[in-house]
Amino acid sequence: MKKLLLTGATGGIGLAICDLLKDIYEITIVGRNRSKVDELLNKFKNINNFFICDLGNQEQIDSLLKEISEKSINFDILINNAGITNDSLFLRMDREKWNNVMQTNLNSNFFLTNTISKSMIKNRWGRIINITSIIAHTGNVGQANYSASKAGLIAMSKSIAQELAKRNVTVNCISPGFINTDMTSVLSEQQQQAILSKIPMGKIGSPMDVAHCVKFLASDQSEYITGQTIHINGGLVML
Repeated sequence: MKKLLLTGATGGIGLAICDLLKDIYEITIVGRNRSKVDELLNKFKNINNFFICDLGNQEQIDSLLKEISEKSINFDILINNAGITNDSLFLRMDREKWNNVMQTNLNSNFFLTNTISKSMIKNRWGRIINITSIIAHTGNVGQANYSASKAGLIAMSKSIAQELAKRNVTVNCISPGFINTDMTSVLSEQQQQAILSKIPMGKIGSPMDVAHCVKFLASDQSEYITGQTIHINGGLVML
């Protein structure tokens, strides 16, 4: 059974990924909130491996990667799903808000991928899947930091994909639109209706829509796909 490392496991998309893939792979999860991690472990009894790590903290990332290296844990699949927002209008955005979002959404993915891909290269098989966002392509008022972090993740993924392709390691992105998660639940009814009016399919997506795409990209069936971004947005943006 192949080994899979999933960050952002306790959010809506992360939970859907765990639910869909729990019987297919040996899943190790990364979360920053111990109580939420415990809830996930209680819900999915066959997921037993976990790390507590705040990906917004570089020292914790370094400790996590050191532990993985010292224990010689070789992952076949890496899903970089963790992400945060810290919104502010561009002219009012301070350095802390910028750095916090960039650290969690972009920097942490670089360091995780840099370390974990080494065993994939050695084994000549690997899948790296980065969860980005529609905002990386459209921008959004008050989200200069978030859009930059997600757009940077896409660009970084393309470069890594070119470097690792000959080692049979694929690197792809999934760019969700509006998905029914905690991030979108804070929107008012009026805001949700305004969004729905622009989505050709007339509905907000579910976390499982993203999870099914992850399942495909993690499989052997996707072996000739790399450096790509798959959009899951109901037609809201067609690229």
